[in-house]
Amino acid sequence: MSTMTSDEVAALSPSNLQAVPAVPPVDELVIRPTKGWIGIDWKELWRYRELLYFLVWRDYKVRYKQTVLGIAWAVLQPVFNMIVFTVIFGHLAKIETDGYPYAVYVFAGLLPWTFFSQSVNLAGLSLVNQAHLLTKVYFPRLFVPSSSLGASLVDMAISMGVYAVILTIYQQVPSWQVVFIPFLVVLTIMATLGLGYVLAALTVSYRDFRYIIPFVLQAMMYLSPVVYPVSLVPAKYQPLLALNPMAGIIDGYRCAILGKEWNFTTLGISATTTVALFFFGLYFFRKTERRFADIA
Repeated sequence: MSTMTSDEVAALSPSNLQAVPAVPPVDELVIRPTKGWIGIDWKELWRYRELLYFLVWRDYKVRYKQTVLGIAWAVLQPVFNMIVFTVIFGHLAKIETDGYPYAVYVFAGLLPWTFFSQSVNLAGLSLVNQAHLLTKVYFPRLFVPSSSLGASLVDMAISMGVYAVILTIYQQVPSWQVVFIPFLVVLTIMATLGLGYVLAALTVSYRDFRYIIPFVLQAMMYLSPVVYPVSLVPAKYQPLLALNPMAGIIDGYRCAILGKEWNFTTLGISATTTVALFFFGLYFFRKTERRFADIA
């Protein structure tokens, strides 16, 4: 064994040793997925509000890009549906419309329904169609299906202008109750977002829902008073019909524009269902959001 000299021993004496600085403790951050329902970070949504604006603007520009008629499709689609429904249900089936011309009556129902069906279809497929965004950068995922409503809102505004022309042709004066239209538009948006959030979350997880969405919308159209009045349904079944959010909302549009007597029972049930659907869709989307980047 080697021995240390007296000089080496003296060099190791405590007086000659330099103090070694203490290493500060390292904070360890562990990221785990949360369990259960995830709260809504409203402050974050407000902070990213400009991104929502650009997503809406992008969707609107892409919607009619490289089309011959362009924005004219926003007019042609509801007008064509009005003509078809008027011929089939107004002249052939002779459905009673509370004394109003059938074209005027059905177009009032087509205003919210066209917005609802187009927006739900786009929102339901939005995450699947934009999967590349989910895996590359972080942003509030709620903005993806929400932005699908922007272009449809513009189309709805254009359709209201067309409806004003139709009312003029049929010499129908709108009721003063049109002041309630903004309230009904808010309900329509809430119903659309609620169902859109649910279908978007389900579609990104189960791709079969891409083919189910058209059937859901078709069934909802016949369960909504688009081509017929609520009064055509037996009174004992009207509360059951009102569980469909669009039933009371569509009837509300007709009451507000044409001055029909309000069915507050139907509207109240549909409004309650709308609010419940909106918050359920919101929190269901947030609950499943943690898996989107992995399965998109």
